Amino acid sequence: MSTSFTIGDFSRATHLTVKTLRHYHETGLLEPAQVDPQTGYRRYSTDQIPVAQIIRRFRDLDMPLDQVRAVLSAPDVQTRNDLIAAHLKHLESDLVRTQTAVASLRNLLEYPTPIVDIGRRKVERVSAAAISQVVQVGDLLSWFLGALGELHAALKAQRMAPRGPAGGMYSNAIFSHACGAATVFVPAPRTRRFMTRPAIPVQRPATYAATMDRVGIEWPSATGRRSRLRRCV
Repeated sequence: MSTSFTIGDFSRATHLTVKTLRHYHETGLLEPAQVDPQTGYRRYSTDQIPVAQIIRRFRDLDMPLDQVRAVLSAPDVQTRNDLIAAHLKHLESDLVRTQTAVASLRNLLEYPTPIVDIGRRKVERVSAAAISQVVQVGDLLSWFLGALGELHAALKAQRMAPRGPAGGMYSNAIFSHACGAATVFVPAPRTRRFMTRPAIPVQRPATYAATMDRVGIEWPSATGRRSRLRRCV
């Protein structure tokens, strides 16, 4: 015969606060064995202690209430295990994000961001060999490096030297919608042919470009004053 507990006694037996037990009752996760219709007092049975301990354990593992409810009501062991495995995968993903954030913060402390002087200069019109394609933002770097390598290889095969630094042009859609048109180019004389994916000679129009000159690193010193090391690149 199971023993009946008041909500206070059940709280002490399960290490769940009274406030938490009331919330679980209201959400239907753990309902009392009895509720006095006159006073509204809740009473719990000893049979509910293991369930309460399971709930507390999963909550300690950051499992949301709806997932805890799904685990408790799982029709079979396999379904229950699949739900637990899904939460484990979620925790592992969170762990990777946390580790990445920690590494970024440590890098920020060990290698402060250089101070840069922002300038503006005119870039004259130039002939260039270019490759254009619609690219996903997550693939942008690898696509840029691959296209740039192909352009240099094509120029080298035709015994042509670049006539300036390579560059790229990107539509705003890449950053606003994660997908858009991108162009990588290498200044070069008009070429006769390309032995790579579709690449075309283009005329990059004259324009104004922003420039960055790294002048040093500024970081608070032990005295609280900001020190600056100047280094031009």
